[in-house]
Amino acid sequence: MIQLKVNGAAKQYEGDGEMPLLWFIRDHLQLTGSKFGCGMGLCGACTVHVNGEAVRSCLTPMSAVGGKEVTTIEGLSAHGDHPVQKAWEHVQVPQCGYCQSGQIMQAAALLKQKPKPTDRDIEAAMSGNICRCGTYQRIREAVKIASGQKRTVTA
Repeated sequence: MIQLKVNGAAKQYEGDGEMPLLWFIRDHLQLTGSKFGCGMGLCGACTVHVNGEAVRSCLTPMSAVGGKEVTTIEGLSAHGDHPVQKAWEHVQVPQCGYCQSGQIMQAAALLKQKPKPTDRDIEAAMSGNICRCGTYQRIREAVKIASGQKRTVTA
């Protein structure tokens, strides 16, 4: 049996340890904010935090999360008021929105590691998250706002 915490709540899983964490989150826990994108860890739509670090849940087997803390977009903030979420809303980052939970989780992990990231830091951390709508400039701006480095939105 695999025991873990998801968004602060104790959970257990008794199935195949090779099943991807994404399926446990979506199918077993009904937390559907993390999305299935490519299934190969290339797009970032499935990004969650495991012990505070951004990981691709489509590639992470359940056997790798035993005894660990998993945070999904639903657990990032109870009221959607995490600084990254607020900045995303302020800048109006999403267009279609499909990739945004993964983008937000990646950005939140970056800011935890580097509270005042440079443009280069942001590009490096976010480069594995694909946005089909091409909102990369708004994503960078939102990360800067969430980090407190930028106070206003430019046109």
